[in-house]
Amino acid sequence: MVVEVADRHARARRDPGDGGLVQTRAARLRERGREDARPRRTRLRIARAPSGSPCGRRRSILKRVLPHRQILNHFSVSDKLRELPSSCPELRPMADPSAPVRGQSPSAIDLTAAEGCRHGFPHELFTTLRREAPVFWQAFPEGVAGSEDEGFWVLSKHADVQAANRDTELFSAMDGPSLASNPQMRGRMLVSMDGRDHIRQRQLISAGFTPRMVGQLEEQARRWAVSIIDRALERGTCNFVQDVAYPLPMHMIADVIGIPVEDRPWLFDLTTDFLAAGDPERGLSRAQQLALQARMFEYAQKLGQHKRESPQDDIWTILSTVEVETADGERSQLSQIELDLFFLLLTIAGSETTRNAIALGLLALLEHPDQLETLRREPDAMRPAVEEILRWSSPVSYFARRATRDTKIRGVPIAKGQRITLWYPSANRDEEVFREPFRFDIARTPNPHLAFGGGGAHFCLGANLARREIAILFEELLARTRKIEVLRPPTYSALGIWNPILVVPKEIPVRLA
Repeated sequence: MVVEVADRHARARRDPGDGGLVQTRAARLRERGREDARPRRTRLRIARAPSGSPCGRRRSILKRVLPHRQILNHFSVSDKLRELPSSCPELRPMADPSAPVRGQSPSAIDLTAAEGCRHGFPHELFTTLRREAPVFWQAFPEGVAGSEDEGFWVLSKHADVQAANRDTELFSAMDGPSLASNPQMRGRMLVSMDGRDHIRQRQLISAGFTPRMVGQLEEQARRWAVSIIDRALERGTCNFVQDVAYPLPMHMIADVIGIPVEDRPWLFDLTTDFLAAGDPERGLSRAQQLALQARMFEYAQKLGQHKRESPQDDIWTILSTVEVETADGERSQLSQIELDLFFLLLTIAGSETTRNAIALGLLALLEHPDQLETLRREPDAMRPAVEEILRWSSPVSYFARRATRDTKIRGVPIAKGQRITLWYPSANRDEEVFREPFRFDIARTPNPHLAFGGGGAHFCLGANLARREIAILFEELLARTRKIEVLRPPTYSALGIWNPILVVPKEIPVRLA
């Protein structure tokens, strides 16, 4: 899904209407820890609400956004799962992904075709590229809409992906992680910033993702995991992707942001639709996609107004009220566009990628039942298992960068202004770095995967939280189940080349007992 920022979204919305009030149990972020995250030359000051403003309970603001819409039950079981086979099909890979595509030269590869991802990430194509064209030029097909560039360079080797990811001076992130052309977003989102602006925005939310803060959120994460799994066990059958893998990271990022619990079913459903909007099979028009985005922005603005009136100890209060004092003494708050895009980034990056890792991690464990049983017997094996799940799943397919000057990679000339793409799943299957890279091994060590970007200024802020969410979910799942059966082969949504996630698991029908 390509983000577009319409001018109307930059303006504040109309005054909110009346809405019901509910008390929530969202996890509190501690004030300590924020100081450690601040850059040396930047000082934060929280603008407090006027005296007399209500600041006791967190209140649902959903009815202010959609006063006549019923809150959706995000956790309902799909009708497709009501009649399922009683036996579990054997899970086998469709082809040997470690083998290059026979009879296909790199020049015949087209990474822009969504059909190539209908059964998951096309590892076999990247095996060919790593061996024959590690720096590969992919031209856009004639007549393609979405980019002003003629094509892009594909980096498929671990060393090249890591080096380019860390060198923000040579390879700029200003045009965003997607290949889509979107000038309105340039330099306005955390993932499309470099230098001082990137440092300024990153430090605003970094306190919510430190190891210490993640440790404080762990008890809440475990309560969510137990509730989600017990609910799935009561049903017996469910879509593991949507009913188990998705709710935990969404609830946790909602706790960090400070989203009222009452609003979450509606927001989770909206986020699911937004993420799937890029799938050609959904058939949504551009206007419908932008309408989904506009509703997310509107909710973010209502939530920000609520936080300014009733400050809480959470990320959205910080972002909605903070004043940043720069070295020259000027102060400024985040613009409405910046806030809208922050909300989009936090809700999507904080949930979709972890959901994919959990879902693909389950499939890998079910394909290797001996390793699944090891995790049941040996809790200490979970930590390296999480790292292998991250390497194996690589939930973000690529990030795009733009060359700021002429350079060369492996002797291949890269011209100033050309876009390069860093392909993390391919880097995480690099035969020169990983022994038997197409073997899932929960005891793998060392495991220098690049699932979180491989270091540098744009290293994933939520890495600590994602690791703990994956570990806690599988700890509770394996402790509460005797058997997990896949009832049909999994299906995938091919999101297309404009979405850096590229492909996601859509449905994994399972029976839990």
